[in-house]
Amino acid sequence: MQIPPCVMRWLKPSPGCFLLRCQPLATLALILVLGVPGTRVLANPPGSLEEAEAFLEKHCARCHNDERMAGNWTLSDVSMDDVARGVNLNDWEAVLRVTQRGEMPPASRPKPGHEELAGFLDWLQGSLDSYAQANPNPGRATLRRLNRSEYSNAVRDLLKVDLDLRESLPADDSGYGFDNIADVLSVSPVLMDRYMAVAGKVSRLAVGLGSSQPYTTTYSLPKDGSILNQGVPAYDERVSSDLPLDSRGGGVFRYYAPHDGEYEISGYLNANTNNEVDRLEENRVSLRVPLSAGMHRVGISFRKNLVLDERVQVLRNTTEEVPLPTEAPVDLTLDFVVDGARVGSTQVPSYYMSPRYAQHNFPRDLLEINVAGPYTVTGPGNTPSRTAIFHCKPLFWPLDENYCAKKIIGKLAHQAYRRPLSNSDTERLMKVYRQAQAAEGYEAGIAAAIQAILVSPSFLFFYEQDPVDAAPGVVHAISDTEYAARMALFLWSSLPDEELLTLAEKGRLREPGVLRQQLVRMLVDDRALALEQNFAGQWLYLRNLEFHRADVKEFPEFDVPLRQAMKRESELFFSHILRSNASILDFIKSDYTFLNERLAQHYGIAGVQGPELRLVQLAPDSMRGGLLGQASILTVTSYANHTSVVRRGQWVLANLMAAPPPAAPPDVPALKTETASGKALNAREQLEAHSKDPACHSCHVRMDPIGLSLEKYDAIGRLREWDAGRPIDVTTAMPDGRQFEGLYGLQEVLMESRQQFAGAFTERLMTYALGRGLEATDQPQVRRIIRAAEANHYPMHEIIWGILTSEPFNDRMVPHDEKTTAALH
Repeated sequence: MQIPPCVMRWLKPSPGCFLLRCQPLATLALILVLGVPGTRVLANPPGSLEEAEAFLEKHCARCHNDERMAGNWTLSDVSMDDVARGVNLNDWEAVLRVTQRGEMPPASRPKPGHEELAGFLDWLQGSLDSYAQANPNPGRATLRRLNRSEYSNAVRDLLKVDLDLRESLPADDSGYGFDNIADVLSVSPVLMDRYMAVAGKVSRLAVGLGSSQPYTTTYSLPKDGSILNQGVPAYDERVSSDLPLDSRGGGVFRYYAPHDGEYEISGYLNANTNNEVDRLEENRVSLRVPLSAGMHRVGISFRKNLVLDERVQVLRNTTEEVPLPTEAPVDLTLDFVVDGARVGSTQVPSYYMSPRYAQHNFPRDLLEINVAGPYTVTGPGNTPSRTAIFHCKPLFWPLDENYCAKKIIGKLAHQAYRRPLSNSDTERLMKVYRQAQAAEGYEAGIAAAIQAILVSPSFLFFYEQDPVDAAPGVVHAISDTEYAARMALFLWSSLPDEELLTLAEKGRLREPGVLRQQLVRMLVDDRALALEQNFAGQWLYLRNLEFHRADVKEFPEFDVPLRQAMKRESELFFSHILRSNASILDFIKSDYTFLNERLAQHYGIAGVQGPELRLVQLAPDSMRGGLLGQASILTVTSYANHTSVVRRGQWVLANLMAAPPPAAPPDVPALKTETASGKALNAREQLEAHSKDPACHSCHVRMDPIGLSLEKYDAIGRLREWDAGRPIDVTTAMPDGRQFEGLYGLQEVLMESRQQFAGAFTERLMTYALGRGLEATDQPQVRRIIRAAEANHYPMHEIIWGILTSEPFNDRMVPHDEKTTAALH
């Protein structure tokens, strides 16, 4: 029997046995007799060394030798006792992975029998897991900067300022598919200048010292040139739930008012010239309204209170004289809206006459909304940020200003730094406060201290401390406050709140019952939307959808409202699985999705009305369900004017199965779209010709069947039956000979490989949680997580729980190079 790692480390429990707070020798005897709850104590792995050697010699040595070097790899590079010594673990994990997936031995070689294969896999996996259990290795813990999403969320939660600061900071680089990877989050002088500028602006806004001079904030409404939706202009629909029910067109945006005062809301109406970017003063409408300091949703919309002839004439760029309409234009009601309520209205003509051409009864639309102000400032207002910051108010001004300043700054810095403060932390911030207070006053001093907090390395960087004089390579449990910071960064992309920090400082956070309760609390909190936006947005390529531009000639229906509905369907689908603790297998196959009227029409699904997306049960023959039935995925894996079998197949292999094909060589020829005689080739015919090349076949044999099964969906995710003038055939077969047909057949193939999908999903989520790429030493932890979740069909919360209780998430190894950490201190 092996002694659990937490006993070997005496005082600090490993995640594998954190249910029992391991104590010194007094507990050791009990463990040896009873075992450790929740810990799998492995005996010798199944199979034998001799059988494993015989398997490799029989099925692998013919190709992977010094002469043939198949895959640029030979068995001479490794030894069967490597695992026991912790050597070449990357190679052995790769052997395990390709053998489990059936990729090796290749289809051209005799396959091992079931018992023979199972014996080898049991031996190899058991050996790797046994080594990992006896030799804990949580992997690298690199110094990590907050990326711009995390920075924005942290500022929001610290100061209660509802501002999106991401666009004010440069975009972050990505690694391993995510932009929160420590190794690629570099720091430059330009970036620090931006942090200084953003911190200065937001600290003064939060305190109530924003600019009192009027300035204009502009919002340009999205226009993409696609007009018709079943004969109805797209801008003739209600565009936002923040606008009145009887409204159409227009737009709404979030505006932060720096002070209580008057603000001017104005908009530019479409002039119906051939250049919509023109801003003509005669088409400007405006209204002054009082606004309180803080965040508002400000908009302009048309009221749908009359019936118009909505047939749109063709726009003509001509100087010819155009007859004027015989009837006078009908006036429309234009409403100014703040926080969902009408604050004023005006009348505008239903069309505009231009000397160059005319359109009769052309519904108006907005090009731009501006808010200017503040005018006649009346005060800083009672904002959530001021309430949160000034929890201490000086009673004997100015005698106890310093007392309150110290309490305010200390509370903010405690949460911002994610740990208890030292005296030097507090004194540095108080020094900044006193300098600004002497020059500009009490609130300016608080603002200056907040700015210093927001650019402090203790806020900008996520780093953890090692025990004093600990030798490089020593593994130790991170502190509870460091664990709380990791947990908040993972689930919220933000700071731990007061409840999480309090439990951590009391040493109770990692108690199983407490941790379970906190996990559920955090996942139902709105801050967990960060997982939808940051994890799912990158895992599923949803961020790419914003930049996808479908060919307007091939797909005139693809417009901004449709693209937004596609994206929201996948986001809400992910959030539903997350919050309801559904099985992650729903990502593969489900009988529900989220639709609004526009997207339902795109899918050919009846009975859904209105612009809001809601949960919809799918009919068995809907040809939807799961991620691969969603237009967002089908669109981002297509080109602008046609589908891509290769892109779709590669996406499934890489994102759902963690088995990406190798990158294509640089000299791969383009697919031939027609024969020499000019006959158009469909996707299947193009790929058959292309993959005849042996250099291409090995990759395409894995990707193409997946992509071909999805060919009944066009490049924007609509169902179709024809391609290149011929019916689409979606029957195909996997490399191992399994035949299937279409989406439903592909879903069944993926469900048969559910354990591989669960492992792939866990790897992706664990990469995101740790902020680093996974290594061979992490794979035994991934296997432990999916084994534990398998019994209950892989519920989402169990996958997250497994990550939160894993060694890489709980422990840290003292690095061999501590120069970076020393410099930070």
